[in-house]
Amino acid sequence: MKTSRVSFAAALAAGTVLVLSGTAFAHVGVQPIGEAAKGGYATLNFKVPNERDNASTTQLEVNFPIDQPLTSVMPQDIPGWTSTVEKTKLDKPLTVHGKQINEVVTKVTWTGGKIEAGKFQQFPVSVGKLPENADQMVFKSIQTYDNGEVVRWIEEAKEGAAEPQNPAPVLKLTAAKGTDDHHDDDKNAKDAKTDKDAHGHDEAGSEHGADNTARALGIAGILVGLGGVAFGVASRRRSA
Repeated sequence: MKTSRVSFAAALAAGTVLVLSGTAFAHVGVQPIGEAAKGGYATLNFKVPNERDNASTTQLEVNFPIDQPLTSVMPQDIPGWTSTVEKTKLDKPLTVHGKQINEVVTKVTWTGGKIEAGKFQQFPVSVGKLPENADQMVFKSIQTYDNGEVVRWIEEAKEGAAEPQNPAPVLKLTAAKGTDDHHDDDKNAKDAKTDKDAHGHDEAGSEHGADNTARALGIAGILVGLGGVAFGVASRRRSA
């Protein structure tokens, strides 16, 4: 009897862990394909799992932060789904690549498709330019089921606090690499110049050595010739 009670308690605890784990990890999220560098462009994947066993997800709404305006937002076509892009006018226009931008995307909504129980769907979006002075972006999202249930993934996590029940998707931004690249280019150019100078000195040294050798051989030849002449004169005198 005692053994069966222990087994039941263990099974109940394991089931509770699985349920809580599923709740904690099965939420709308966003991840870049590659890197999301500050000041650059990126393709983002909004991953949407279906959390209900008795309903399917039929709509996803992603809100783009107005305080971090993106001048370019282009959803990728997904079979069975229709995307609708909403824009709003800016109080202060932005200038990008010499062109003035008066409005930005604030919301993208996907409808018409279906995410069934036990499945997920990814919604890719090309975006830019990413903010240069921020470490992350928050995309508050709303998930709608075909039974009328609406789940609002809009809660922002606070530092030092536990993860909220319905966290908003957060995109982490990486540092731009432009400065490091220029530094490497300068270093490579400097190294190439050093190698070239060293190679030039080596060639000059080789040519200088060759000249010295030629001069030494020439002088030796002259001395040998003079020695031959002196020997001939001495021979004639003895003969006389």
